[in-house]
Amino acid sequence: MLSIGEFSKICGVSAKTLRYYDEIGLIHPDEINGDNGYRYYSIGQLEKMLWINRLKAYQFSLEEIGAILDWEQDHFEANIYNALNRKRRGLQEKLDAAAYTLNQISLDISNVEKGIPIMSYLQQIEVQLVETVPMNVLSIRLKLSSDHYAEGYGAYFSRLYEKIATEQLTLRGSPMTIYHSPEYNPAGNDTEFAIPVEEAVTGTRDLPGGLCAKSVLKGSYTQLTSVYAKLSEWIDREGYVLLKSPYERYVSDPHYTLPEDRITEVYFPVKKK
Repeated sequence: MLSIGEFSKICGVSAKTLRYYDEIGLIHPDEINGDNGYRYYSIGQLEKMLWINRLKAYQFSLEEIGAILDWEQDHFEANIYNALNRKRRGLQEKLDAAAYTLNQISLDISNVEKGIPIMSYLQQIEVQLVETVPMNVLSIRLKLSSDHYAEGYGAYFSRLYEKIATEQLTLRGSPMTIYHSPEYNPAGNDTEFAIPVEEAVTGTRDLPGGLCAKSVLKGSYTQLTSVYAKLSEWIDREGYVLLKSPYERYVSDPHYTLPEDRITEVYFPVKKK
């Protein structure tokens, strides 16, 4: 048996953290002395603690780690393989976004050196008035916080594509995200993930067509706020008002496209004042 101090030293985790892990049920001492309350861990628990450390280093939450450690051994390898792949995709997206941001900062610095106003790029965002056609969409609508957008997009679109494959539905367009919240709320926004399909089945609804102000972004999703700002400015200047929830249509698949090459169409349903 190892004392909590010995176990702490071997695993590189403080005794305070080990006590907290005990409180939340992540890893319990193998034995607690009833007389003095001293905690002891078995040699066999070292591997479990190494798992916890490893998964923490991979940026899994403690809640996620607890769920992983509770998986049945018969399916553990398959489940951990899938979980690691999902985490790798998420981390790669963050790395790509960071690389894109670094490149944008370098471009801004270069423009300042040349005397070019940084915000002049807004003048290059084009807006056009288009008439969209009605669509039948398979969708999932829920409250989603900003911290979970990236993971949520993949998870919920994957669920929709699974339903399309299972029920042999006919695709009629690119995936879309519709934003129903009247204002931005970091704690959670009314978000609908939708994919146009031919058949009307459980989970589908009609998305009306109509007049829209449209802009196309080629680049990282971090630039979408600039497109939204440009569309809002254009709508106000041209004498229109927003009629329904704005939505984005993803022409390129983010899993197979670099951030700088992604193409996103943004639609603002409008009417004349």
